[in-house]
Amino acid sequence: MKIQFDDKIKSAAPGLRVVTIEADVDNPATSDELWALLMRAAGDIHDVLEMPEINKRPGIRATREAYKALGKEPNRYRPSCEALCRRIVKGMELYRIDTLVDVINLISIQSGYSIGGFDLDKIDGEQLTLGVGMEGEPFEGIGRGTLNIANMPVYRDNVGGIGTPTSDNERTKLSLETTRLLMCINVYGEEMPVDDVIGLSTSLIEKFANATNIKVNIYQP
Repeated sequence: MKIQFDDKIKSAAPGLRVVTIEADVDNPATSDELWALLMRAAGDIHDVLEMPEINKRPGIRATREAYKALGKEPNRYRPSCEALCRRIVKGMELYRIDTLVDVINLISIQSGYSIGGFDLDKIDGEQLTLGVGMEGEPFEGIGRGTLNIANMPVYRDNVGGIGTPTSDNERTKLSLETTRLLMCINVYGEEMPVDDVIGLSTSLIEKFANATNIKVNIYQP
């Protein structure tokens, strides 16, 4: 899967790097060991961050700046990493979903990056374009219903939008039947070094999702 960038993204986020990780995987129910790791990471966030500090994390701050540069209000459409950290700091319960989703949530809160997780077999085509959402463009956010993606960064395949930093699309979402994974790690501004987030991600999917045939690429505008 290759990534191309729209000129508007190049202008709004010139420092962006997108790490793609593809792999053949299993996606069982979340194990107690993985859940314990996620709860420990969430506890660390809860213990060290106050609510006003969340959007100052470098990865989150840079994603919000890209939203603003494109004309999207990040306080109304928060990047997923920010929304997850806010939930943790508020003391709200996290949802136990499945191995791949919970691995991605673990990586996200540790790294500060919003991460797209897609079933590769549901993507139409061999290339994604990262562009900007249009007024009225249809997008069914996972668990959110219709999402207004106007002026928001959006990955598109041959059919339409599949993911934004705020939410992925129902059409290409991960499920227990997923056997081919695509992760898009959105590094709008560096927090965890890229090599470290790659190492963390590959080790977690190998351990918990039996990942094989792992392919890693880094793209930038």
